[in-house]
Amino acid sequence: MRKTLVLFAAAGLLTSLAACGHNTEQRAATGAVAGAVVAGPVGAAVGGATGAAVSAATDGR
Repeated sequence: MRKTLVLFAAAGLLTSLAACGHNTEQRAATGAVAGAVVAGPVGAAVGGATGAAVSAATDGR
C-alpha cells in the first residue's frame, strides 16, 4: 500500500514538473529529468513523453 501511494505521489510530481518550460523541448527535458530521478531510465522515457504531451495540450489551447 505504501509503495502505491509513493508511486501516485511521484506520478503527480512528474505531471506537474512536465509543464515547466516555454516550449516542447524544455517541457520534455524537465519531465525526463524528473522521471529519471524518480524511476530511472524508464521514468525518464515516461517523463519525456509526458512533457511532450503536456506541451502539445497547452499549445493547442
